[in-house]
Amino acid sequence: MPPSHIAVLGGGLTGLSSAFHLSRRFPSSVVTVVDRNKKLGGWAANTERVKLPSGGSVVLEGGPRTLRPNSYAVLELIHLLGLSDAVITTPKSSPAAKNRYLHVPGTPGIYRIPGPSLSYLWSELRFFITPGVIADLFRGWNRPPDIVDESFESFLERRGHPDTARVLGSALVHGIYAADARKLSVRAAFPMLWEYEERGNGRVLWGILRKEKEEERLKLEQTLARYELGDMRKTMEGVSVYSFRDGMGTLVEALVKSLKTRPNVRILDNTEVTAVVPESERFEITTNTTNPLYPSHVVSALPLPALKVLLPDLPHLTANPTSSVTAINLVFPVPPGKLFPRGFGYLVCRPAHDYLADDAGILGVTFDSESLAAQDDLPPNEQLTKVTVMLGGPHNAYQKIDTALPVVLAHLRYHLNRRQPLPPPILAKVWDHRNCIPTPTPGHLQRMEELKAALVAEDAPWGGRLEVVGAGVKGVSLGDCVESGRLVGREW
Repeated sequence: MPPSHIAVLGGGLTGLSSAFHLSRRFPSSVVTVVDRNKKLGGWAANTERVKLPSGGSVVLEGGPRTLRPNSYAVLELIHLLGLSDAVITTPKSSPAAKNRYLHVPGTPGIYRIPGPSLSYLWSELRFFITPGVIADLFRGWNRPPDIVDESFESFLERRGHPDTARVLGSALVHGIYAADARKLSVRAAFPMLWEYEERGNGRVLWGILRKEKEEERLKLEQTLARYELGDMRKTMEGVSVYSFRDGMGTLVEALVKSLKTRPNVRILDNTEVTAVVPESERFEITTNTTNPLYPSHVVSALPLPALKVLLPDLPHLTANPTSSVTAINLVFPVPPGKLFPRGFGYLVCRPAHDYLADDAGILGVTFDSESLAAQDDLPPNEQLTKVTVMLGGPHNAYQKIDTALPVVLAHLRYHLNRRQPLPPPILAKVWDHRNCIPTPTPGHLQRMEELKAALVAEDAPWGGRLEVVGAGVKGVSLGDCVESGRLVGREW
């Protein structure tokens, strides 16, 4: 028997995706979305088009800015919402796809990260890459028999070299999780590495080379068959990353608009859930603005610590820390390629003497003019350089992050090894995101299995009528969040 009434707690991207797919899966069920904010969409809704003195305009993103074509759940959503004409793409042949850089604190300048070939032997980063490659190839199976998970950095050190782990590993984690690689679960964040190690009998690189192409092709075809993609697969041929002409907020706005037109969906924004009481056949949900709700089923897309306040008996909701991130959009009155090299951007690795280095807490910089130029509406003779500086994450635990513009510009100058100061930007926008990215620590997968078991336990008051989804459960990327919402309620 389908649910009579589903309450979706949280109106971020996971909650909106959940409501969208639930309303299609159960057209006779009432779906109520409850969110404490007036503006729905969470971090993904931080998009703003700003007018320039010249009369043109630029799109500024405070959250995620690009997507990869390998998230079929997002491509399906784009197709179902009719957003294909709003998509802008960056081809694999572009500098933004080919060139990514790394800054090593204590060394002025940024270095191009080599691709997956022997070209790394001529790279400035070879002194950090080569020891890890050699160690993995010549070191046999060394995973302790009692280890079922470990940190990402521990994995890289065990299979490779501490310098490789600190420089390349920490930079990668800064770019995805804004977290400390020494605290991040390798199995939760990079499950394929664990699988490659097993396939290569310890040697990760061998495991990668031994991938069965036919097996991978069949697996991909089976996966694609589960999605309604329309022409999106063809659109994404030869594409490295993509976004929307008016920014990521386009996806959120289209979702909200679609939900508001559905007769079985209602949205309670600016409404905070104050209590959730499970009963034998329904829940009683009280809020600060409405009469109690009595849904038969509940989907929580709330941050796990917030859910812990409402349902303290659920396990592991506060097991993982979160990262706070500050994003600063800068627009300079110079053409692309003059201040920053052509490419996608650069990451900053952990300093050799931990996070106490005086580097303003910068995690990385994206060169938005390279991959997102199509978003900006500029007069014919105007060329601008638009970048986004990401700060904070693990730095917050060790130092106060100084986001003053002169401080940030001075550190960018050092990163770029410039003799002259950077010109004053004509536009600067600061976005401050508190506790926005969960860090799955070692043991996360097992903890989430135990949480799932608690949710479906027959003797529990919710008896399988409560699902918990979101970035704190499985994956922090925008694609992971949309996929989680797509799969919710499959067992109801």
